[in-house]
Amino acid sequence: MTAHRIAVAPGDGTGPEVIAEAVKVLETAADTFDFNFEATTYDLGGERYLRTGETLTGPDLDGFKHSDAILFGAVGHPDVPPGVLEQDIIIKIRRELDQYINLRPIKLHPGVNSPLSGVTPEDVDFVVVRENSEGLYSGKGSFTARGSPFEVAIQESVNTHFAVERCVRFAFELAATRPRRHLTLCGKTNVLTYSWDLWARVFDEVSTEFEDVTTDYAHVDATCLWMVEDPGRFDVIVTDNMFGDIITDLGAAIQGGLGIAAGANMNPEGVSMFEPIGGTAPGFEGTGQINPLAAIGATAMMLDDLGEESAARAIETAVGEVAGSLPSLQAGQMDATTSEVGDRVAALVVATSAVETSR
Repeated sequence: MTAHRIAVAPGDGTGPEVIAEAVKVLETAADTFDFNFEATTYDLGGERYLRTGETLTGPDLDGFKHSDAILFGAVGHPDVPPGVLEQDIIIKIRRELDQYINLRPIKLHPGVNSPLSGVTPEDVDFVVVRENSEGLYSGKGSFTARGSPFEVAIQESVNTHFAVERCVRFAFELAATRPRRHLTLCGKTNVLTYSWDLWARVFDEVSTEFEDVTTDYAHVDATCLWMVEDPGRFDVIVTDNMFGDIITDLGAAIQGGLGIAAGANMNPEGVSMFEPIGGTAPGFEGTGQINPLAAIGATAMMLDDLGEESAARAIETAVGEVAGSLPSLQAGQMDATTSEVGDRVAALVVATSAVETSR
């Protein structure tokens, strides 16, 4: 039996605490569903940077490239200038491993309180496909007369047909596997006339290959409005890097908060990285009051990508059940410690397997 090679980067703050629970559930799933994995831990983040001056080294990247998947915590430190860790670790990993898709399921589990009045789990069950390599995150731009009253700052949004097409195609392929088979392009064609003209043309071109997928278009501001007023209208949304970054945080709030929000930076042909969406949660380190469900949900996404579908479904089901049983998903407001929440999920994974075996 081949072991899955998992690179584990716990990161800073509460990252190590939630990743520890994710690995606990991963170990339980491996024992229960009869697969093997080998985990290699990588020291990445603010503490290492302050200690050594290093962010992401060549050996780190080589280790990631020879892994089957990456389980990533969070990086951030108050003593490190903004942008250093984000650019030199997170975005660098995405670029070096060509993780061109950011995938964010937005799902409301039964029993979880959404800030939206009257919504049900049937109303909130969609996926955002975000282009993860270009746009305003390309790092292109310039200053003119910096520091003077006449300063001009230019940030360029770079969009290539190649990157847009592979992102849009991924979204169509995903939509074709879901029961509703519907895809929404989220953009701003009325103002951003160059980049979104390209996106719209590519979207129309690719749509001719997927006759069983229905489509529509929504400006990003309308998308935000409808995500609040009528989230059930969405099935799969595809959008660019910046808009995707914004609407996925809105989606996290709709599904109950960052404590349940998991995501993936994906290279469908290579190594993908799975992570909880929330950050390092300063102030909660060592309290045992941080919610690990997002990290555990990211583990379910990872196992699904690795072909361990039964284990992935069992973890996702267990995460949903535990989430619905907690009075709150917010840090410090649960009725259980971080470790106890992990234990509950692990126990339910075993129980789910026993029920399926008895059928």
